[in-house]
Amino acid sequence: MATHLAAVSLAKGEPFELQTRPTPKPGPNELLIEVKSVALNPADGHMRDQGLFISTYPTVIGFDISGLVLEVGDNVPISATDERPGPYFRPGITRVAAYAASFWRSCDPDYGAFQERCLVPWQHALPLPEGVSWNQAATLPVAVEVPLNAWDIMGISRVGEATSSSSSSSSSSSSSSSSSSSSVSAAPVSSNPSGGTHKNKKQKRDALLVWGASSSVGTMGVQSARVLREDRHSSFAAVYATAGAANLKYITSLGADRVFDYKDPQVVDNIVSAAREDGLVIRHCFLATGQLASCQAALKAFIGDNQGKEDQKAKIGSAPVIPADADVVSGVETIFVLPSMNEGERLAQFQYWMGTWLRENLANGVIRPSPEPRVVGKGLGAINAGLDIVLRGVSCTKLVVEIAA
Repeated sequence: MATHLAAVSLAKGEPFELQTRPTPKPGPNELLIEVKSVALNPADGHMRDQGLFISTYPTVIGFDISGLVLEVGDNVPISATDERPGPYFRPGITRVAAYAASFWRSCDPDYGAFQERCLVPWQHALPLPEGVSWNQAATLPVAVEVPLNAWDIMGISRVGEATSSSSSSSSSSSSSSSSSSSSVSAAPVSSNPSGGTHKNKKQKRDALLVWGASSSVGTMGVQSARVLREDRHSSFAAVYATAGAANLKYITSLGADRVFDYKDPQVVDNIVSAAREDGLVIRHCFLATGQLASCQAALKAFIGDNQGKEDQKAKIGSAPVIPADADVVSGVETIFVLPSMNEGERLAQFQYWMGTWLRENLANGVIRPSPEPRVVGKGLGAINAGLDIVLRGVSCTKLVVEIAA
C-alpha cells in the first residue's frame, strides 16, 4: 500500500505530529494531488490551538495548497470540449492551486492540506497558467474564496451578471471601503472610462470598502473589488481600503482609489468625508480583518442617503467570526463569510470562484497573486513554527511552507 507523510492533529491544543498515512485513491469528482506548497492562515492556527471547526480527531487540517495532479476519479474533466471549455485536469501534467475540503468532509484526514498527498474535489481546484510558482499558487485559494464569497452573500452582482438598469436600482446595496487622514488617493473623481472613480450628478454611485486590505484576503478583496468597479454595468465607482501606513502604496497598486491608515483615530470620519467629497455612498464593506465597529460606523453614516432604498440595509461581509457581544447597528447587517453547507451549492460556488473567475483573471493578468509569499520553512515539520508566526501577526505577506520540490 502506498503511503505518505502528514502533519497530524491529534488533539485540541497540541502541536501537529508527523505520521505516515495510507495514500487514498480519488473517488468520483476528486483529484489526488501531490502537495508542493501550503500557505498558512490564522484559521489554521485557531484550529490547531482551539479546535475551531474540528469535529473529530485525529485529523489533518489546512486549506491552501498547490501541487501536481497525480490521479483523477470518475467524472473529472480531463480535456476541453465544446460544451466544457475548462477547466480540465490531466494526471501527471496539470499543476493546480486548490482549496482543501476537510471542513466539508467531517474532518476526514484524507482531505486536509498539511500532508504530501491530498484529495480535493475538482471544483475546488484551479489549473495554473505558466509563470505562477508553487509558492505563489498556494497563496491564492483562501485569498480568492473569501472576498468573492463576501460579494455573493452581500448580494453584489457578479461581473457580467449586472445590467444597466439593475446598476441604478441596486447601487444602494453594493459598497466597501477603507480610509485614513493620511490616505493615498490613486485618482480624483473623474470620468476615466477604464474604471477610475466617476461622479454623476444625476445618479449617486457607490464606493466599495475593504477593511484590513493588507491581509491576504484583504489584498485580493481590493483586486476583486477593482474588477467589479471596472465592470461597465456595476454600480461601483471606486474602491476604498484601509491598511497600515507602511502598506498604503502597495494597496493602491492593487487598484484601490483611496487608501486610509486604519490606525488614524479619525479614520471613519476620513472615509465618510472622502466619500462625500467624491459624491459617493458606502453601503457594502468587506471586513477582511480589524474592528467590526469601525465598519459599522462608516456604513451607518450613509443610512440616510437612501437613493429610494429607505428600507434596504447596508451590509458587512465579515471574514472574522462575528463576536457574540457585537453591537447591533440599526440599518447595518453583518454576515459571516462562509461557503454554503449544501454540497451541490458549494461545489457550484467553488467552480465559479476557482474555475471561472480566478482562472480567467489570473490567465489574462487582470489579477496577480497577492500578497507576496514568504517561505518560512521546508517540509511538514515547519508548519507548527509557521503557524506560531501567523498567530503573532503578519502584514502584507503570506507565509508559505514548501512541502516538496
